[in-house]
Amino acid sequence: MKIFNIVVILSFFISVFGLNAQAPFEVTLKGQGQPVLLFPGFTCTGEVWEDTVVELSKNYECHIFTFAGFGAVAPIKKPWLPKIKEGIVKYVQEKKLVDAIIIGHSLGGTLGLWLASDDIHPYSKLIIVDALPSTGALMIPNFKSEDMVYDNPWNSQMLEMDAEAFEKMASQMVSGMTLNTERHQQLKDWIMQSDRETYVYGYTDLLKLDLREDIAQITIPVSVLGATHPYGLETAKKTYEEQYKNLENFNIEFAVDSAHFIMYDQPEWFLEQITRELE
Repeated sequence: MKIFNIVVILSFFISVFGLNAQAPFEVTLKGQGQPVLLFPGFTCTGEVWEDTVVELSKNYECHIFTFAGFGAVAPIKKPWLPKIKEGIVKYVQEKKLVDAIIIGHSLGGTLGLWLASDDIHPYSKLIIVDALPSTGALMIPNFKSEDMVYDNPWNSQMLEMDAEAFEKMASQMVSGMTLNTERHQQLKDWIMQSDRETYVYGYTDLLKLDLREDIAQITIPVSVLGATHPYGLETAKKTYEEQYKNLENFNIEFAVDSAHFIMYDQPEWFLEQITRELE
């Protein structure tokens, strides 16, 4: 009887905590064929891939991700980015995906590099859209990964910022993310919808992540699509060459006159590049 009671109690806890465990993302499936995992950038939902999926879903099985804390997906406790990575590994294993292709924009591209840096993985190709192995090294002078901690004055300021100030900041940010002004409101809405702690601590996770040495372990083909606005082609080339110098098997193409959201600024060019790389 005691053994029976223990089994019942364990089953109860497993079922309760299993049901209540918050997934680190939501996935929408469209199309059939070779699996393609589409990872959005920071604060964005899977909707950022809408036009891309219209084309890809004709020949591929598109797994469109929206990460926890963004859009309508409930937040998870930190560390945010490591939990997302672990969740994707589990997702791919459970779905038994073979020769999966990753297409990742910004944060999603860096995440793709992280996944492919593992010794054993089921991916066949990476397509990276305006993303770097180390965002922190680009943005912070004398960058050191170990200096990126959750408890810092900037994070405290961001967490305490009222809605009006946060909205003003969001409006300023989106103006430089895409040259397509019709998309500014959408990008701003995604920022405003994001869970504040995810916005703050999740970005700390991204800044902390430094894959410049780890990408030397990647053995699958990598294609990079880089933006040139606002610093120009030569500066963009220098940045990408420096950050990707330890990656042997990759090619890069630059979208002239495009800001960070290449799929919005140069949509035809973007789809041509994606289609060519997949073929």
